[in-house]
Amino acid sequence: MSEKKTRRRLGAVIAIILVLTMSVAAMAETTQEKLDKKKKEQQETQEQLNDTKDNLSSLKGTRNALQSELNNLNIMLDESSAKLEDIEQKIKLKEDEVTQAELDLMEAQRIQQEQYEAMILRIQFMYENGDSSMLELLFSAKDFADFLNKGEYIEKIADYDRRKLEEYKDTCKMVEEQKSNFEIQLADLKSLKDEETKEQERISAQVKKTQGSVATYASQIESTQAQMLAYEAEIEKQNNDIEKLKKQIEEEKRLAALAAQSAKRDISAVTFEENDRYLLANLIYCEAGNQPYEGKVAVGAVVINRLLSSVFPNTITGVIYQKNQFSPVRSGRYALALANNYATTSCYQAADAAMAGNTTVADCLFFRTPVDYITPRYRIAGHIFY
Repeated sequence: MSEKKTRRRLGAVIAIILVLTMSVAAMAETTQEKLDKKKKEQQETQEQLNDTKDNLSSLKGTRNALQSELNNLNIMLDESSAKLEDIEQKIKLKEDEVTQAELDLMEAQRIQQEQYEAMILRIQFMYENGDSSMLELLFSAKDFADFLNKGEYIEKIADYDRRKLEEYKDTCKMVEEQKSNFEIQLADLKSLKDEETKEQERISAQVKKTQGSVATYASQIESTQAQMLAYEAEIEKQNNDIEKLKKQIEEEKRLAALAAQSAKRDISAVTFEENDRYLLANLIYCEAGNQPYEGKVAVGAVVINRLLSSVFPNTITGVIYQKNQFSPVRSGRYALALANNYATTSCYQAADAAMAGNTTVADCLFFRTPVDYITPRYRIAGHIFY
């Protein structure tokens, strides 16, 4: 395939792309549609912000309730710890009492055993000596009264042994009962300690669980607050966009009003430059390449009407390149069309007609896709003219 054919095919592909692009451009949103859409988006964002605020309030309420519960649990845990400490002190004292009772019992049993052994020894001594010592003691009395006294002494000794033995038996019994009571009390205290330890473990587990819940809600609150800030920032941005669109609409209305008041010169007073036809034909291609011939002439007529108006530049170059007037110039499509001369025969014919003073839209100075806030003087295919 020759280079010339390749170039021609490439140009055809680019032309198709540009036509499709212009078709999409013709259906592009109007400023008012953009404003309405932006307002709707802002309303949706505001609703999301309100929902987020409600959610945040609910999260904070739950977090505060959990924090209050946690505070109560910590108080209960402190009370349980104090109670447990008191029980442990009582257990220590009771263990000391049991130990002392055991020592007292051992001592009473020792004394009882000594008393018993002493009594046995005395009985054994009297038995082995045939009660001679007792008899000798009696017979050594000086008189009857002394005899009776010595007999009474002997009886008292025997009585003493019996009483002491019984006394120490009673002491041992009392100490054993006391020790048994102490052990019962100690067992009760240990049981109470076990119960309080379990209660403390239960409260500690609840504290840990509640702390985790508080931390979870704190994290959710932080995330929700960040989301709120994002929504607020988005609303602020949307407000700025809305204000810009409102100003843009006001400017469009101002220009429309200005067009109606502007003075104009006759086309016979205009001297066109050699390149003007080329510039105008390619602009017509970019703006109305997918429109009927009547629409192409209309776009060319708007450019010529501006050139003739007292409020616009007085050359085709000045009109076309005036700031923010023609979207293909801003987007770069016009430069591409000029570089490759994409203008079709009908575009050149429309340019010639417009430069000759012909118009299908009278003295209109503006065109665009339809909007509800501008009453057009003419409507041709996808454009309104005013």
